[in-house]
Amino acid sequence: MDPHTVVITRTPTAGYPETAPFHPDERFPEYGFSEICSGAPNPVYRAVRESLWLAGLDRDNFGTPNWNPLSEFIRPGQFVLLKPNLVKEIHPRDPNGWIYTITHGSVIRSVADFVWKALKGQGRVMVADAPQTDSSFTTMVRLLGLDQLADFYADHDLHMELVDFRKEEWNNVDEVIVDRRPLDGDPNGYVAFNLAQNSEFAEHHGEGRYYGADYDEGEVNRHHSGGRHEYLIAGSAVQCDVFINLPKLKTHKKAGVTVNLKNLVGVNGDKNWLPHHTVGAPENGGDQFPTVTSKRNIEHLAAKSLRRLALALPGPGTWLLRRARAAGKHVFGDTDQVIRSGNWYGNDTTWRMCLDLNKAVFYGNQDGTLRSAESKNRKTYLSFVDGVIGGQGDGPMNPDPLESRAILFGTDAAAVDACAALLLGFDLDQIPIIRNAFHCRGFPITDCCLNAVHCVSNHAPWSGALPQVASSTEFLNARAHFGWVGHVEATTA
Repeated sequence: MDPHTVVITRTPTAGYPETAPFHPDERFPEYGFSEICSGAPNPVYRAVRESLWLAGLDRDNFGTPNWNPLSEFIRPGQFVLLKPNLVKEIHPRDPNGWIYTITHGSVIRSVADFVWKALKGQGRVMVADAPQTDSSFTTMVRLLGLDQLADFYADHDLHMELVDFRKEEWNNVDEVIVDRRPLDGDPNGYVAFNLAQNSEFAEHHGEGRYYGADYDEGEVNRHHSGGRHEYLIAGSAVQCDVFINLPKLKTHKKAGVTVNLKNLVGVNGDKNWLPHHTVGAPENGGDQFPTVTSKRNIEHLAAKSLRRLALALPGPGTWLLRRARAAGKHVFGDTDQVIRSGNWYGNDTTWRMCLDLNKAVFYGNQDGTLRSAESKNRKTYLSFVDGVIGGQGDGPMNPDPLESRAILFGTDAAAVDACAALLLGFDLDQIPIIRNAFHCRGFPITDCCLNAVHCVSNHAPWSGALPQVASSTEFLNARAHFGWVGHVEATTA
């Protein structure tokens, strides 16, 4: 398959099948099981299947029991990792908001069936992610019906592993960590990679001022100083023969969009090795917020002191931090309304971290070394984007639903993300994670030329060369995160 080709399959409706394990509604010729769901339609299974046909995979055998579209990428006996987006099980405003926040189980099921077909029952399949640390992996497994899916495969002597990559889980109260519980983590351990001068942070001016995912700012800066740029990657993401990305199509507060490139944050063993923003404003070399004001400085210094106190004295320090955060919302404004923590289009940190993670997964060896920087040495990679119902507005965890009615498929993360952002109605030049993916330092993550990307679709306005599709007016016109509004939309560029 040409990496420049990205398939965009439009679904007839913006909806998912409701009953796990999400059997197809028709016994297709290549379908390897007897169970179907004849009482309700499954448009997702049909869309994934149509995507593989539109891609031209094993077309000579289409319509026969021998059709095996993923056999071009997967061989019997291999280890295949399916990486969905399982950021968090709770939406702050909508009890059913998880449907447009995390990858739906029906998408995972559809792809997994074709993976098993390619493996011919001989190999290893794992569904794994490292959700936000204060989320419940167990709850998401239940919501998505992944436990029922694993049981279904087990009844057919196929073992699908469900793995939480995190090393610990937090309990948050009032947006403050009150408890930390150790987890088993990845059964294949973790591998540390130092990208050094091949990191997108090389020669960046943020050394010593990075902020990660936890209160301990020293931890993230220890891993990104003195020429070191280190990441702790789940061993399964390194060991697997084939990596299949299953992101949700959403807007994002720090990256503009979250599709394939951003979704690799979920292969980490310790997210506090990941720089999320650089302290300060652009005028003093930071991207925490747009401008420096006395009010912002007071807020930053107070928050920093209270976080340190919570680390040193978990009991009283945590109690005080909770009280201060509640009071601070009235003084400094809520994060859903005020730009802070790098949640805006000026974030010059997050995209670097995300592209580095892609390099580590695509080129990483189990001993922490990196393969030579040639495309033939990259890990086999596939992408299926769940855009049946995506998320717009204040993503990734507080979005509104976006009835995008799309499944995207491709073999190049940057090319698929470019088409996804274009579909949202965004200007690619205004999204650093996509713009810079085509000009990576040291280890390229794409061989594509952006203008040579070609979209193939069952919906005519979404089909054609990328410049041609870009001239179409039939986009989703998604609403960006408020920190990106007025900057990223193609109509305002």
